[in-house]
Amino acid sequence: MSKIHNDFTALMGIPTPVVAAPMAGASGGALAAQTSAAGAFGFVGAGYLTSSRIQEELSLARAQLCLSDTDPLPVGVGYLAWQLEKDPSSAAGLLNVSLSNRVQAIWLAFGNSIGRWIEHVRSYDASSGRKQKTLIFVQVSSVKEALTAIQDWKVDVLVAQGSESGGHGYSAAPPLLTLVPSILAVLPKDGPPLLAAGGLSTGGHVASLLALGVSGVVLGTRFLMTKESFYNEVQKKVLVMANANATVRTTAFDRARGTLDWPEGVDGRAIYNKTVKDVDDGVDLEIVRDNFNRATQNRDPDQMLVWAGTGVGLVTEIQTAQAVVRELHADMMERLTFLSTLIAT
Repeated sequence: MSKIHNDFTALMGIPTPVVAAPMAGASGGALAAQTSAAGAFGFVGAGYLTSSRIQEELSLARAQLCLSDTDPLPVGVGYLAWQLEKDPSSAAGLLNVSLSNRVQAIWLAFGNSIGRWIEHVRSYDASSGRKQKTLIFVQVSSVKEALTAIQDWKVDVLVAQGSESGGHGYSAAPPLLTLVPSILAVLPKDGPPLLAAGGLSTGGHVASLLALGVSGVVLGTRFLMTKESFYNEVQKKVLVMANANATVRTTAFDRARGTLDWPEGVDGRAIYNKTVKDVDDGVDLEIVRDNFNRATQNRDPDQMLVWAGTGVGLVTEIQTAQAVVRELHADMMERLTFLSTLIAT
């Protein structure tokens, strides 16, 4: 298999510059392990999980990769920084369960004290005598955030999240094709690899972003549509049937779920349905919540939550994570080969 060689693939030891995003409620040990096994890199979404549940998912990943308890684990774990900040006394335990498993990377996003958690990871590595440091991924949506991550936090990998992304993000984030060049313009030559996230579904998308200057891409929705994701069959069917105009940025589902502790300016991109319409129409919130909870229990697609990015309409089947990675890689290489033919000598 042809490989992509750049600063990101060299850092991670992978041939394919693709990352499966850490999606709360969707990315578990199986999805992360199978993504990494195929030559990309997979994350477990810690989200709202307890330490014991994170351990269960990491143990599953270790088993699927046929690794011993002492082997380094070539997957990452993504944390919502605001969740850590809600209860700092338990945050160390949530982080340490991943660090003690010797995961390759920690992803941090959406918080006011991200630097604090980066310092915790660095201190843990130093005190444990770990030979290879835990790589820190930080998600940003502006040049200002990127400069803080580069200059103050010395992150290992920077993830630029555009407004096209499914799930949570900053509503003021520019589109990816505006955000990426803006960050590349201030990225030092010796700066961290830059990854792009937002509405990406195909190998052509990967190739186009590589041509723009990033070192890799992050896909979320595409990996929701895998056999290994936690999404149920109804949610996956909704994604498969969705078209390019099916998503909307909204706080409706956080209102319906009671998950309103996200930082100011954050909303989420999801499939538009009656829950969103009811919130927009001013229906009493208690009624919205009752209807949403009933729909979730009954798996009613007309009102349940299905996060999705703008690229959802480009995928029309459920595959294994490994099949997705292989398809993305082959399509990416075909597009890059085509690009090379455009250069006149």
